[in-house]
Amino acid sequence: MTRIAIVEGDGIGHEVIPVAQKVLTLLHPEYDFFPVEVGYGRWEHTGCPCADNDIAALKNADAVLFGAVTTPPMKDYQSVVLRIRKALDLFANLRPVRGDGFDIMIVRENTEGLYSGIEEIEQDRATTLRVVTRAGTERIARAALRCAHRRKGKLTIGHKANVLKSDVFFRDICEAEANKAGVVYNDKFIDALSLDILQHPEAYDVIVTTNIFGDILSDVSSYLVGGLGLVPSANIGDRHALFEPVHGSAPDIAGKNLANPVAALRSAAMLLDYLGDKEGAGQIEFAIGKVLASGIKTRDIGGSAGTLEFGNAVAGVLGKQD
Repeated sequence: MTRIAIVEGDGIGHEVIPVAQKVLTLLHPEYDFFPVEVGYGRWEHTGCPCADNDIAALKNADAVLFGAVTTPPMKDYQSVVLRIRKALDLFANLRPVRGDGFDIMIVRENTEGLYSGIEEIEQDRATTLRVVTRAGTERIARAALRCAHRRKGKLTIGHKANVLKSDVFFRDICEAEANKAGVVYNDKFIDALSLDILQHPEAYDVIVTTNIFGDILSDVSSYLVGGLGLVPSANIGDRHALFEPVHGSAPDIAGKNLANPVAALRSAAMLLDYLGDKEGAGQIEFAIGKVLASGIKTRDIGGSAGTLEFGNAVAGVLGKQD
C-alpha cells in the first residue's frame, strides 16, 4: 500500500494542505494517509519542533506532502525544514515555473551552501559557513542534466563566481558534468539572471544553482505566474521525496480562509507524478486551470474565493466532490 505522510506544519499549512489531501484522496482512495506533526506550533506545546520518531515516520512514507512551517528568529531554534532535508537526504529541490510561452525548471542544491546549518553567534559577530562540496555539486548537476535531457536540453548555471570562490568551484564542476553529458549550457551571474528571467523567461529551460540562490531565484520567478501562492516544489533524494508549496506559513492570513491553495495542489500533482501517476497529476493541473479560467480565484490573484471554495471547485471539476 502506498503511504503518504501529511505534514500540515504551521499557519496556512493547516488550510492548504487539507485541500490538497482531499484531491489526492479523491484520485487515490486506496492510499494510506497518516499525519505527522512538526513545526513551531509543535514546539510551542511540547518544546520540540521535530523529534527523532517524526523523522522515522517520514522515512517510512512513500512520499511526503508538506505544508509551510514557521521558523522563528531564535538563536536556539533548529530549522525543521533543514533538519528534514538533511535527514532524508533530499538534495534536489525542483521548482517549476510555467506560463504562456515559458516552462522553466529551477534545480536548487538543497543540503549545502549557506543553509548547511553550520553557524555560530558570538558577542560581537555571527558567522554562517557556506559549504559547497564536490560530491554535492556533482549530484545536483547530474539531477539538473537529467531534467534537461527530458526537456529542451538546455542548462543555465546560476552563480556569483565573480565574487565567491566557492561559486567558481560550483560553476566549474557543473560545466564539467554538462560537457560529459553533452548538454548545451551557459552560465550567468545570479543577480543578472534574476532580472533576465523576468524579462526573457522564454529563454530558459533548466537552471541549476546553489541553495540560497535557488531559494531567492524561484521566489523572484514566481512573479511571472502571479505570486508564491501558485508555485509548487519537490524535494527529491535517492530514497525519499517531499512535496511542498514554495510559499511560507503566512501567519498574517492564517485561519482566515484567504490562502491560495494552488501551490499545495500543484505540489500534490508533482507527488503523483513522482509516484508514477502522470494522468492523475495532469488531472489536477487541468482542474486548476479550468477553475481559474472560470473566474474563481483567491484574493491574492484578483478574486474573492476562499481557500475552501477554491478547493471545492477543483474537486468539482474532477467530478468527485462529496
